[in-house]
Amino acid sequence: MNFVTIILAVGIFLVLVLLVRSITIVPQRSAYIVERLGKYAGTLEAGFHILIPFLDRVAYRHSLKEMAIDVPSQVCITKDNIAVEVDGILYLQVIDPKKASYGINDYKFASTQLAQTTMRSVIGKMELDRTFEERESMNGAIVSAVDVASDPWGVKVTRYEVKNILPPQSIKESMEKQMKAEREKRALIAESEGDKQAKINRAQGDRQELIERSEGEKQKRINEAEGRAAEITKLAEATAAGIRMIAREINEQGGQEAVNLRIAEQYIKQFGNLAKEGNTLILPSNLADIAGMVAAAKSALDNSGARAES
Repeated sequence: MNFVTIILAVGIFLVLVLLVRSITIVPQRSAYIVERLGKYAGTLEAGFHILIPFLDRVAYRHSLKEMAIDVPSQVCITKDNIAVEVDGILYLQVIDPKKASYGINDYKFASTQLAQTTMRSVIGKMELDRTFEERESMNGAIVSAVDVASDPWGVKVTRYEVKNILPPQSIKESMEKQMKAEREKRALIAESEGDKQAKINRAQGDRQELIERSEGEKQKRINEAEGRAAEITKLAEATAAGIRMIAREINEQGGQEAVNLRIAEQYIKQFGNLAKEGNTLILPSNLADIAGMVAAAKSALDNSGARAES
């Protein structure tokens, strides 16, 4: 009885072990390749699965996520015979797990090698200076080449990125000198352009200043001339008005006597000034005939008044 119990317990234990071993749980974004007696039996997608013990086994496990594979650095020769060290990153994704399992032994290694050979071919067609400018075209060429070759492997190459392009130290020093010279050249050109523009601005400013000054001087002279003309006109008008007024007053009653008196006063005053200013005194030939002088002056005033009224 004890022996039968032991056999039964062992049998139950073996059944449980086989049941546990036959249960397979596939994670999300993963795929398992199942072989039955060494032959492909199916692809298990994410979820719960039960395999046949001793007949089925999981031969390959693949992740369906996008993977980043580091492409080791390698030495490439440019078109102008310069050795540069280049490395990059290859991004790929398993599309068909069956092809990835049976299409090639190691699709990661194969994709990396193909990316390296394509990189050498692309750089060999470019000069050194262009390799730094044509990264996008190099990336596209590598993606196209690797993607076409990896299609039978069930792998999709999404993109490739060049990380570093390292020329020899001597070339780097030469490039640094060239870039320094180019920067100095641009600085000198910018400085000369600035100096040129400054001189042009100063010349234009001086020219504008001279024009403004000349315009101001011209306007000043015009204003002064107009002022003098207006002054002369006003003075002439005032003189004419005064003469006309004097002429009218002379014709009034008592005007003649007032003129005679005024002329006599002015004559005597001026004659006295001549005696004060110098030692030499000029006397008229007939000093006693002052009345004749007054009459002659009055006659002159009468003639002037008549001309003013006409």
